[in-house]
Amino acid sequence: MWEFILAAGNVPFVAALVLMLLIGVVEALGLGAGLAVGEGIDGLDGDVNVETPSLLSWINVGRLPLLMLIVVFLFAFGMTGLIGQRLFAAFLGQPAPWFMAAPAALIIALPVTRVFGRVVSRIMPRDETQAVSRDSLIGRVATIVTGEARHESAAQARVRDEHGQAHYVMVEPDTPTDAFAQGSNVLLVRHVGARYYAIRTTSASLLDSAS
Repeated sequence: MWEFILAAGNVPFVAALVLMLLIGVVEALGLGAGLAVGEGIDGLDGDVNVETPSLLSWINVGRLPLLMLIVVFLFAFGMTGLIGQRLFAAFLGQPAPWFMAAPAALIIALPVTRVFGRVVSRIMPRDETQAVSRDSLIGRVATIVTGEARHESAAQARVRDEHGQAHYVMVEPDTPTDAFAQGSNVLLVRHVGARYYAIRTTSASLLDSAS
């Protein structure tokens, strides 16, 4: 069993499943909230237009939390690869080389991810995942949650929309000489595509409305 799992041809599939489990552990510990990039915002935090036909829009990126689709893809890719390798080994005595098995598993994993995304997007409660435009977040206070925001080096920040739902966006100082450390509260003043630009704020009323 372990000899088969650890075979050289199975490395990509085992790695995918291990990564999926690590993401699960991070989420269970409450450390991965910021990984749900793009949740509830029109499009995806990353200049991807889901209305334009592309591979990302085809697998429903932008319509569901990105992390959810990543986990589904990793599971589908890993399990498809291991099952395929088991069948290959049953007929030929050993697993296929990874560079042959991985593309085949990828071809199957992508449609599985697409089907899952379509099904879940239909059953997710709309009143809990109301989409908001990027413009509607301008003028709201965000908190830097990951890294340090510097000129041309954005950091991840959490901001609440008018419905009180949290979104995670990439933020850069509007003034090139500024830098925002993790935990800083900033005011979003504009955006270019999916990237927001902010200024530092210490207004008590704004901070209260953001909490």
